[in-house]
Amino acid sequence: MPSNRSLWFDRLGPLKGLIIRQPWANMVVMGEKKWEIRGFRVHFRGPVAIIAAGTGTVVGCCELVDCLGPLNLEMYNRNFQLMGSSNTAVETLPYQNTYAWVMAQPRAFQHPIPYSHPKGAVIWVKLPDETRQLTRDAERANGRLG
Repeated sequence: MPSNRSLWFDRLGPLKGLIIRQPWANMVVMGEKKWEIRGFRVHFRGPVAIIAAGTGTVVGCCELVDCLGPLNLEMYNRNFQLMGSSNTAVETLPYQNTYAWVMAQPRAFQHPIPYSHPKGAVIWVKLPDETRQLTRDAERANGRLG
């Protein structure tokens, strides 16, 4: 699958931020968690900023490349390592319809980027241009941009 990173970085940076609780947000951007488990399908594909829930900071970025599911119990248990879990098996799925949002190209920022959390945002945040530019600058500082 061709990467759209060059198009992404020619603009300001990721338009969307995905809110994830800690410690899982850090695990995603460090590449330790490749599946984000949610109770619904996501159709969006592309770059996303990873927001650590409750901190008011963007901790890194990744690419949302696929959505698998709904998962059955066997598939869920067989792939526990991709979810950043140390458990080897569960008896029930976390959601009636359980989906794996597949993350790739994780990138942790050396310094988290503050942003203003919009009222009512629970899963997705549309990032303001200033925050998008700061994510682009963080990528450049990490040597991810030319």
